[in-house]
Amino acid sequence: MAITKEDILKRAQEQNVKFIRLQFTDILGVIKNIALPVSQLEKALDGEIMFDGSSIEGFVGIQESDMILKPDYNTFTIFPWRPQDGAVARLICDVYKADETPFEGDPRGALKRVLAEAKEMGFTMNVGPEPEFFLFLKQPDAKNPDGIPTNIPHDNAGYFDLGPVDLGEDARREMVITLQEMGFEVEASHHEVAPGQHEIDFKYGDALSIADDIETFKLVVRIIARNHGLHATFMPKPVFGINGSGMHMHQSLFTADGKNAFYDPNAKDGLSETALYYIGGILKHARGFAAITNPIVNSYKRLVPGYEAPVYTAWSLSNRSALVRIPARRGLGTRVELRNPDPACNPYLAIAATLKAGLDGIKNKIMPPEATVRNIYKMTAAERKECDIPSLPSNLKEALEELAKNEVIKSALGDHIFRLFMEVKEAEWDEYRTNVDQWELDKYLSQF
Repeated sequence: MAITKEDILKRAQEQNVKFIRLQFTDILGVIKNIALPVSQLEKALDGEIMFDGSSIEGFVGIQESDMILKPDYNTFTIFPWRPQDGAVARLICDVYKADETPFEGDPRGALKRVLAEAKEMGFTMNVGPEPEFFLFLKQPDAKNPDGIPTNIPHDNAGYFDLGPVDLGEDARREMVITLQEMGFEVEASHHEVAPGQHEIDFKYGDALSIADDIETFKLVVRIIARNHGLHATFMPKPVFGINGSGMHMHQSLFTADGKNAFYDPNAKDGLSETALYYIGGILKHARGFAAITNPIVNSYKRLVPGYEAPVYTAWSLSNRSALVRIPARRGLGTRVELRNPDPACNPYLAIAATLKAGLDGIKNKIMPPEATVRNIYKMTAAERKECDIPSLPSNLKEALEELAKNEVIKSALGDHIFRLFMEVKEAEWDEYRTNVDQWELDKYLSQF
């Protein structure tokens, strides 16, 4: 049942809400918010709150700065970690221009546009994310009461280890409880492979709600970690020599009558032609959307062979060295697992770009090659070439070049987001390229 304006006003009064945060996301995936006293809630619900869009990176210039926030009523929730006597609530908003038309630079709006395209083709999309993160110790600092984040893991635990080895168990338990209080259906949480690395999985849902949830999830994890004296990071590869953090995305399409469009009990492996075409589109455009699913310089330190991260654009039923894996479950649970995204991505743009790739595969009946059963990491370059298994981009610069020439993925973003994303990311690459880092000093300073 849809939540109404009256429902929100009543709940805010009953729970003694004093402040409202109107949240939205910039092109880089960073949450922004405007805090309002509860006296302005009705005005906010009517979509009458404006802000200066020129102050947000990648939005608009100063000459067209007036932006409007229109809240999605279904995203109303109370922040459990704030005092309940004078509670704080939030609403996630769509961004509109002053003329009441959707702002083309709003990432949430970009996802809505691609979802509308899918709906015209007769599909809705479900997504199930698997976000990983690290918990690190902090270094005491006289000038900063919270301390300075380090990349020193809080433990030396491994996959599925429990306390007392896993010192982050209490923090992770509180994260799960907090998420549940905010309406998440958490399915599992555990220690990951690397020291200090964790994963919390929540139930799949419709693509837009899951993109909202990913942003909320990252906010909750950081706040609860800080409350435990730890630093949580979604940086893909914060420590050399150990596994990085990914965010595998399980994706499925459903028809209007509630059937899983990827399942065909009479087809080989139970996969419909729609599923195969979707996989074909994903593989065809994987190099083009890599800059969106893996958007920072550090992303490509994770995407190297040997650390369980996918590097090669192939698919398989069970082979975890492939970019796309099809989990064993069939029927309503038939789905595609895309393994290259990392949690630094903007979830709205990442889901929009990958869905667009899959839809292009369906529209143009792009059949993928045969599923790969061999361990691709152990194949030689010549063997991969013979099997037509290309690699993902090896760095952000290469990924940006692939994005720039991929018209399908560019259309998913729209001209505004594409142009601003490229400007920001090319500047990021140039800064990285010209920076002198500690490795270079250690390697060369005394030698030359």
